[in-house]
Amino acid sequence: MNDPSMKIPDRIDMKILRALHAEGRLTNAELAARVGVSPATCHRRTRRLFDEGHIRGVRAEVAPASVGLGTLVMVGVMLDRSTPDSRYTFEEAVLKVKEVLDCILVAGEFDYFLKIRARDMADFNQLQGQTLIALPGVRNTRTFFVMREVKENARLPF
Repeated sequence: MNDPSMKIPDRIDMKILRALHAEGRLTNAELAARVGVSPATCHRRTRRLFDEGHIRGVRAEVAPASVGLGTLVMVGVMLDRSTPDSRYTFEEAVLKVKEVLDCILVAGEFDYFLKIRARDMADFNQLQGQTLIALPGVRNTRTFFVMREVKENARLPF
């Protein structure tokens, strides 16, 4: 938790978080039974966990290939300069690229890693040639086509 004002979840909150993290479709009544509190208490606590930012959202995990996005690509990005202003400008621009699933600032050879979903290599090639290299401050990119996803979107180990 980076926000120092965020309250640390207690034992019951942690039970709620673990249950929802494992199975986000639980009804409030089911969740309350699993956690061992009343439905009213469970609802109040769950709402607070959302309000305080412990739970950022709930969504379905869609199989990428089923919606025509079977190609997974990791892209290492090197910026011309690694200053707060250049990083901010790059980050603001990359937030607008819908194909970018994750953008992670890293230390080492690259400044960022991008996780991208595309229809196929040709689709990615077009994205690379028209969008990625045109992002502000990009000096160089290195592309890694994922051959097989061994472990993806794993649950947090808490």
